[in-house]
Amino acid sequence: MTGGPLVGVRVVELAGLGPPVHVGMIMADLGAEVLRIERPGAADSGVLTHLLRGRTRCTIDIKSAEGPAAVLAQVAVADILVEGFRPGVTERLGIGPVDCARVNPGLIYVRVTGWGQDGPRASQAGHDINYIGLTGVLHAIGRAGGRPVPPLNIVGDFGGGSMLAVIGALAALHERAGTGRGQVVDAAIVDGVSLLAQMQFQYLQEGRWSLLRGANRLDGGAPYYDTYRCSDGRYVAVGALEDTFWGRLLDGLGIEPTRWPDRADPARWPEIRRVLTELFAQRPRDDWDEIFASLDACVTPVLSFTESAADRHLKARGTLTPTASGFEAAAAPRIGPLGSPQNDRIR
Repeated sequence: MTGGPLVGVRVVELAGLGPPVHVGMIMADLGAEVLRIERPGAADSGVLTHLLRGRTRCTIDIKSAEGPAAVLAQVAVADILVEGFRPGVTERLGIGPVDCARVNPGLIYVRVTGWGQDGPRASQAGHDINYIGLTGVLHAIGRAGGRPVPPLNIVGDFGGGSMLAVIGALAALHERAGTGRGQVVDAAIVDGVSLLAQMQFQYLQEGRWSLLRGANRLDGGAPYYDTYRCSDGRYVAVGALEDTFWGRLLDGLGIEPTRWPDRADPARWPEIRRVLTELFAQRPRDDWDEIFASLDACVTPVLSFTESAADRHLKARGTLTPTASGFEAAAAPRIGPLGSPQNDRIR
């Protein structure tokens, strides 16, 4: 699809790091016109060029006497503003929501922070690991008997942060179409991560989730939802949650299902895991990939970032696109006209 669904939407992004940059990238991927306002002399330290794709960039010293007026001039003709400063910073600079409303009452003002705009921690510094730590999510990730393991910065910064910020911005934009009113979107990572963990919260309250790491169906506790080391030191991912897939897993491993322990009984999990560990260790990872490619058993190779660029499925879809230095993720999701045989790219 040429242009994308957000063609005609103008976004002002106040330069920063992490989630707000990701928001700007997604908006640009969807077709919006994104202007990134950067500080003089700032070299975008820590911001990867792939995250900056699709932007127009300009320099404004927002701390100078003329800076706020220059920002507000851009805000006056924008639909969305995205900022990731600590609460109160843009207000002190003269470009807060009230200032922006004076020049553009229909503006969607998106604020992406870790702790949110209020609460005891609102003014504190933090990073992804801190935000997911407070929500209970980090506590749940790791091996049995081990310490919590940070899942990169994907769950907090981008899952609970930028992705929920984009949803909030688009929802506010839709609401404005009917009322003409602008909105402030308070996209706090702690709120977003908690929302992502809604299923686990319910399981916990129903007595179906243990606070012990590595003791649940989805945290590596169950032997049928875990990774296994192969003879070449690489790994496969096994996600045979349902009985159908479990049966096909056993077929691929050459096991007679009727002679297998009851996997519904957690007391038998160590025994099952021991056998699966021994079996997967007998062949290299790619051999297992070939065996399970046609079995539909929810068994796939665990690929490194580099290997993923050569994967046959990702290549066929164009999920990763070549660049001068390697590759980058293509725009997502794909959006195309209803009734078309295959969705076109949104860019």
